[in-house]
Amino acid sequence: MAAGLAYGALGTDTGGSVRQPASFCGLVGLRPTYGRVSRWGVIAFASSLDQVGPFGRTAADAAALLGVVAGYDPRDSTSLDAPVPDYEAALTGDIRGLRVGVPREYFIEGIEPEVEAAVRAAIDDLAALGAEIIDVSLPHTRYGLPVYYLIAPAEASANLARYDGTRFGPRVAGADMIDTVRQTRALFGPETKRRIMLGTYALSAGYYDEYYGRALKVRSLIREDFRRVFESVDVIAAPTSPTTAFRIGDRAGDPLSMYLADIFTLPLNLSASCGLSVPCGFDSQGLPIGLQLIGDTLQEALILNVAHAYEQVKPWHRRLPVAPAEALD
Repeated sequence: MAAGLAYGALGTDTGGSVRQPASFCGLVGLRPTYGRVSRWGVIAFASSLDQVGPFGRTAADAAALLGVVAGYDPRDSTSLDAPVPDYEAALTGDIRGLRVGVPREYFIEGIEPEVEAAVRAAIDDLAALGAEIIDVSLPHTRYGLPVYYLIAPAEASANLARYDGTRFGPRVAGADMIDTVRQTRALFGPETKRRIMLGTYALSAGYYDEYYGRALKVRSLIREDFRRVFESVDVIAAPTSPTTAFRIGDRAGDPLSMYLADIFTLPLNLSASCGLSVPCGFDSQGLPIGLQLIGDTLQEALILNVAHAYEQVKPWHRRLPVAPAEALD
């Protein structure tokens, strides 16, 4: 899509896997409210977090795609039976009087200076369009990363246990049933195996309450933070990622560093809110930077309109990202 070869695409956002790639590639990526889009046919990773969402070159593209795929599906037990608004008609470009919250916890040590500067400049642009900027706090954000990496692997461990080469997934014929299961599951990549092992440990006897049960309690606190903030603001604005795109393989040997890249996207999934990433600039290497706009439950039309209004004054989406020369060596 970043190359201009496709109009739109769909992805699954469990912890940021629509918004963060969109940020890295200079695209609009939308993570709808949990249950807004059917997951029928999607391989389950973390059932309480997974959500299908669209990629677009612009907010209007994402709105058009969301209008097609959103809606109730009786085949998905988590699907929301709620009316689907006309997302394209909602793109008025008028955000005068809108209250935009800026959470202080999203501007932390470790964020690249160019990323912070671009996001703060974008927030100033929203103010120039008539929005009211309000400082807010999401105090339990700092627990988002450990909570996610307990809940998601635990659910993955349970979900992927069904891949036994007989009922689900590809089948590798072994010498017997046990060998068939072993060879079939050997097809999982190293990161998938790592997360299954983490999740199995968190759910094991003697550790369930200590790890998974406690993570669920903190998740409720994170959800309450968002509920409280949305009583005083309409939209939350923050960085999508603390950095721009990193070279392929740079963090392959350091899973923790890779997980930290999701620090700004994970809390939204834990809260069941909706959010998107819209291009808001480029760093000195020519790599895109994303502005994350977060809305309350079923407020996709609102955040799409904010992104659309921003695009009218700062058309970063018209500039294609160019990989630094050294990244191509």
